Amino acid sequence: MGQYEAVIGLEVHVELKTKTKIFCGCPTEFGGEPNTHVCPICLGLPGVLPVLNKKVLEYAIKAGLAINCSIAEFSKFDRKNYFYPDLTKAFQTSQYDLPIAEHGHLDINVNGEIKRIGITRLHMEEDAGKLVHQGDTISSSFSSLADYNRAGVPLVEIVSEPDLRSAEEAKAYLEMLKAIIEYIDVSDVKMEQGSLRCDANISIRPVGSKELGTRTEVKNLNSFRSVQRAIEYEIQRQIDQVEEGERIIQETRTWDENKGVTLSLRSKEEAHDYRYFPEPDLTPLVISRDWVAELKNGLPELPEAKKARLIAEHGLPEYDAGVITSSRALAEFYDKTVCIHPDYKGVSNWIMVELLKLLNAENMEISEAKISPEGLAKMLTMIEKNIISGKIAKQVFEEMFNTGKDPEAIVKEKGLVQISDEGQINSIVEQVIANNPKSVEDFKAGKEKSIGFLVGQIMKETKGQANPGVVNKLLKDKLNEL
Repeated sequence: MGQYEAVIGLEVHVELKTKTKIFCGCPTEFGGEPNTHVCPICLGLPGVLPVLNKKVLEYAIKAGLAINCSIAEFSKFDRKNYFYPDLTKAFQTSQYDLPIAEHGHLDINVNGEIKRIGITRLHMEEDAGKLVHQGDTISSSFSSLADYNRAGVPLVEIVSEPDLRSAEEAKAYLEMLKAIIEYIDVSDVKMEQGSLRCDANISIRPVGSKELGTRTEVKNLNSFRSVQRAIEYEIQRQIDQVEEGERIIQETRTWDENKGVTLSLRSKEEAHDYRYFPEPDLTPLVISRDWVAELKNGLPELPEAKKARLIAEHGLPEYDAGVITSSRALAEFYDKTVCIHPDYKGVSNWIMVELLKLLNAENMEISEAKISPEGLAKMLTMIEKNIISGKIAKQVFEEMFNTGKDPEAIVKEKGLVQISDEGQINSIVEQVIANNPKSVEDFKAGKEKSIGFLVGQIMKETKGQANPGVVNKLLKDKLNEL
């Protein structure tokens, strides 16, 4: 970027996992035939009145506390007025000047450096409907269909300070925020289903300048990859425009994932254009300090605290602890496994290498996998007792992952019990030595690597079931006798 500095702020919309919508009793579940999860209230028909879902308020307070915000004692809802087809009332019930939570922060780690990112506010609002565009992209679509199943689904919007300076920092912030929201269990944060969506406000300025440049907003980024790529593209686009003597226009843009570019949607409206005013159909909220304290005490151990504990108490390297705590489900799987089999580093290795490899290959969440912590713990115990080798364990692990079967049953069915009987292994060692005189000569000539070939031949003869420790001992003894 040279002489320019990026200034980035993120607005993250999080769908709360309540059973019903924010102001009515319609279900919030994802999917369903278009316009079947609707009623007169969420469709905004005349003569209806909203009633606040208390669970939404509880979840919003918990989210605010988890990101170090101050929780308001007095808060209210407002009407944000704008005309768009996905908003049947022509206004969105949101919060403006008195949000539920303000003045928070998150600490992110980028390239080993800790940076604190300020959070301006967290407020509650209702989601709009979904427009299904008929065309390649939103900007080139020739018509749109409206599905109002999502209208009225409860959201919290989390607005950061413009403290981010790169796409990498923005991605790290979003990953940390997603993990925290998942840990406190107020949203499923499934980006592919729209449960977590991100808008990025991006501007550039000369390095050393304190004035903010003209910003653009890139809307509805729904994956970490999209966030990073869109920000990188938009920063470079703005630099190129400034270098060519053109003026940056304040506008809303969309990200075209296939083409890897941002496209103009509309000129950006300012807050006063929304003509906010207090929502007359909802009473203001007076928040009990005792209730806030109760919710704060009920928060689970959050990712950074858990990571620090795994480093301090379990002796895990920082990288391992970071991977394990990156998602609540992964951390819970680890915790349950080490409760049964307290080999902290061993459990961590199997999760990080074998489990994540299979999950990534199948594009699965850990909650979808059939393997259990109990199964993994039992398999590791079998390795310790020399019932199976580490190599055989990988076969057993994959079978457990695919079927959920007990490891002992898999070993019995497939005849995978490790051979540790010295007499049985000794005869195979003698046979391999007799069949490979060249490797024996190489070993005697000081070529230590040749022993690896002989070990491989023995393991091949035993179909990987020979105890590697016994094999190495017997083989070396025999070779040294020659």
